[in-house]
Amino acid sequence: MTPAKTRPLVIVGDSAFAEVAYEYFTRDSPYEVVAFSVESAYLKRDTLFGLPIVPFENLHERFDPAATDFYAAIVYTQLNRLRARMVHSAKAMGFRPASYVSSRAFVWPNVKLGEHCFVFEDNTVQAFVTLGDDVVLWSGNHIGHHSRIGNHCFISSQVVISGFCTVGDHSFIGVNSSVANNVNIGADGWVGPGCTIGRDTEPNTIYKAAEAEAAKVPAKRFFKVREA
Repeated sequence: MTPAKTRPLVIVGDSAFAEVAYEYFTRDSPYEVVAFSVESAYLKRDTLFGLPIVPFENLHERFDPAATDFYAAIVYTQLNRLRARMVHSAKAMGFRPASYVSSRAFVWPNVKLGEHCFVFEDNTVQAFVTLGDDVVLWSGNHIGHHSRIGNHCFISSQVVISGFCTVGDHSFIGVNSSVANNVNIGADGWVGPGCTIGRDTEPNTIYKAAEAEAAKVPAKRFFKVREA
């Protein structure tokens, strides 16, 4: 059952994440999406899902900031700084940041959740975890007990962050990566897909896992496939 709608919401952005955010807020939150918004230099269409796309610079003229919330549905561009900038700008206009926590996520009651967070389905967020402001947890992650995710972070899918870890501000952790117990990820860290991090990392560092290599033997020959 869709929750009753109690407060209007503007989604900042019109990309794929904005479309996904629209679905989740519409079907699984008390927010009613009333518009999208992008900066005028990037305004290329007038509507999305039948709703207006409003120039961001004029957003406060179209909607009452005191009565309207916003969510900036922007991914990890510029190490999450584009999203952070839009959040700060919307707040400066007087709009209040919204958060979304999926009804199908497991979030322990004593988790400290910052403002402007988006927690997708199938996340497990254990006891004594702190999520900073403007954190995105895409689908299917495990955030271990007593860990802290800093501000403006993006954790993609199927990531394991073990207990007593810290992820520094503006960091990104790619799909299928793992962070061992008691490890600190330095601020502005980029952990690529499939990485295993077993010790503290320095700030402003990129980690990349080894790419899979193609075997010299073709697949059909290896599996003895006979063409009809």
